[in-house]
Amino acid sequence: MKIKGLLFDLDGVIVTTEHNHFVAWKRTADELGVPFTERENEQLKGISRIDSLKMILKMGNVFISESEFDALLKSKNDFYLESIQELNQSDLLPGVMDLLLKAKAQGIKLGVGSSSKNANFILGLLGIADFFDVVVDGNGVSDPKPHPEVFLNGAKAFGFLPAECIVFEDATSGIQAAKTGGFLDIGVGNPEVKEIATNYYNDLTEFRLEDYA
Repeated sequence: MKIKGLLFDLDGVIVTTEHNHFVAWKRTADELGVPFTERENEQLKGISRIDSLKMILKMGNVFISESEFDALLKSKNDFYLESIQELNQSDLLPGVMDLLLKAKAQGIKLGVGSSSKNANFILGLLGIADFFDVVVDGNGVSDPKPHPEVFLNGAKAFGFLPAECIVFEDATSGIQAAKTGGFLDIGVGNPEVKEIATNYYNDLTEFRLEDYA
């Protein structure tokens, strides 16, 4: 079936702010007295902010009030947003801009399907918001990845079947969401997903649109 739409996860596929997230979550974990390293951070990739904090609390067997939970979510996000203020187009991962340009030239629809509630803000900082026909982020879904809702909403907004769309992901939960939703899943940049992704590329410079379109 001819590919008509491309749906991108944001962090780790279009841009990398993973270290910013790690620092912000480590700061939160430190406040809670929960040991937190890059290994624990790997478990948070691709899942929502709320579920990430729940996981950290579970890691440390820590219980807090609802008001404390909300305050930690806000402080984490405020710290993260402050740390990414200098993002710009030069921070795009390899191959991203070329693929966006080629897809647009061929009339292929482009979308973002991200767990982040900051997706539109980040796309604006990167100067690429106008490329995308649809952005579905954490504000627009009831069920976060690995549920396929975020990608299904993107395909619906395109007016295409899932099988007519490629999903680019770097997280296990995202690959699972794409597969469950009936999309062609492509893993990018994270060896952790290499074994489960239908196709895998080290970065988007290796991806050839003509092989799929």
